[in-house]
Amino acid sequence: MSTTTEDSGRTTARMGLISRLVGTLTSPGATFARVAGDPRPLGMLLLVMLVSAVFIGGFFSTEVGRQAFMDEQARRMEAFGRQMSPQQQRGMEMMLPYMAYLGAGQALVFIPVVTLVVSGLLLAVFNPFLGGRATFKQLFTVVVHSGAVIIVQQLFVWPLNYVRESMSSATNLAVFLPMLEENSFLTRLLGTIDLFIVWWTIVLAIGLSVLYRRKLTPILISFFIVYGAIAVGVAAFMRGGGS
Repeated sequence: MSTTTEDSGRTTARMGLISRLVGTLTSPGATFARVAGDPRPLGMLLLVMLVSAVFIGGFFSTEVGRQAFMDEQARRMEAFGRQMSPQQQRGMEMMLPYMAYLGAGQALVFIPVVTLVVSGLLLAVFNPFLGGRATFKQLFTVVVHSGAVIIVQQLFVWPLNYVRESMSSATNLAVFLPMLEENSFLTRLLGTIDLFIVWWTIVLAIGLSVLYRRKLTPILISFFIVYGAIAVGVAAFMRGGGS
């Protein structure tokens, strides 16, 4: 039967928030071994929420950000073979003065909800099927700390989006293959695979392998299979835009 990390971190000094943040990014295995034995998710969760809210809200508080929002909505509709009607455009324009508050508020609500859902799903899968004994707090702590990657993403992506005057992802695989046909299935598929999500997936898999004392490779392969299936589904669903 698999066992979970129970005692690590209790016989050594507690890691501070910044130490856990840096450790998750630079030495995730050792850091997760510490935080799983001393689960304290609140500080990291608040940090991820605050950084996301500040950068998203800051972006949408600018004219560049609001115009990028309008352009992104039009692009998404075109991807499904539709055009934005005048009524829809007026509705979007009415939202623009509030976008900074809406964007920041969405981050403050969306991040904890998604983290709770992901933690619950992983607990429902890993504990019964791997015979693990992890508590929800331990698993929630691991998921929360994998959000260190999200902090780096916010620090990198939103300033870059401001310079590019665009909300389209600058870190998906399609960006590195500009010679592909713009709306082909392969382009859409690569466009759904983001390097930061890949990094986050790897970090989360490391955390779970430490928590459940299981080999990393099978967990990582399983995660990438799920991610790949979602990417294929999204790319196929967007086919209405035509190629």
